[in-house]
Amino acid sequence: MTKSVNGDLRIFSGNANLPLAQKIAEHLNMELGKLHVERFADGEIDVQILESVRAHDCYIIQPTCPPVNENLMELLIMIDAFKRASAGKITAVIPYFGYARADRKSSPRVPITAKLASNLITEAGADRIMAIDLHAGQIQGFFDIPVDHLRARKVFLDYFQNFKREDLVVISPDVGGVERARKFAAKMDAGLVIIDKRRPKPNEAVVYNVIGDVKDKVCIIFDDIVDTAGTLTTVANKIKEQGAREVYAACAHGLLSRNALDRINESAIKKLVITDSLPVRDLGPKVETLSVAHILADAIQRNHDGQSISGMFN
Repeated sequence: MTKSVNGDLRIFSGNANLPLAQKIAEHLNMELGKLHVERFADGEIDVQILESVRAHDCYIIQPTCPPVNENLMELLIMIDAFKRASAGKITAVIPYFGYARADRKSSPRVPITAKLASNLITEAGADRIMAIDLHAGQIQGFFDIPVDHLRARKVFLDYFQNFKREDLVVISPDVGGVERARKFAAKMDAGLVIIDKRRPKPNEAVVYNVIGDVKDKVCIIFDDIVDTAGTLTTVANKIKEQGAREVYAACAHGLLSRNALDRINESAIKKLVITDSLPVRDLGPKVETLSVAHILADAIQRNHDGQSISGMFN
């Protein structure tokens, strides 16, 4: 068992993505802590920690992925159980942070659910948050506790490392994702193309302009989330029409809701690469899943030992 001034390191997992938690524990040469999570007959969540966590440095791995409300509530109840069991420190490891897309008032009389979810997790008793590729960087400021904002970029850099740089451009599918795409393009030594997109209603996108040259280029659409794949496939088809040679896509969080897979299979996308921040399932030959377990394990170990986490990405 790993020890430091923070007490023993313990890793626990809810039901949202147990395989990812097991991979993280393996990278740390540990076993998952003993935790019992079940449902009462009426659907209420019941949690019991089956070992002492008093004064220990505890990490709870639980993405708030679909079913979002179930998994968020399970996380809150687990945090409360650890707080009442006198855990020394409680870090909520949330590979995918749901409700993040409503991060501002985009129109009158709408909620900011990213802030609401942040408040709930903080008030439940978490001391720290770890998350991968938050939908917007400002969400870190919604928490009144430290947030380690990790990036899945490295696994994509490794995947695309053999692509010829002179033929390569990175596509930001909207103006809001330019910073994310620019950093990836810089690491890939590739060009940058920006899509001028409008969203007349949720999960529907219309492309107005392609800012940059895609003709005869290998294009990588780089984004954080692919949900119904409406934006992704619209952009892919548009740049293919404008002469792109091949179109790939890399998204940290592959929600792939509704008819997303049908859209991807019928689109110009040659390969969509996602991570296991959400539970892995068979998505067909066009979709490949990479693991971020080693990134999370490294961040957990560094945090436990009091080392720099930003050093992981330099």
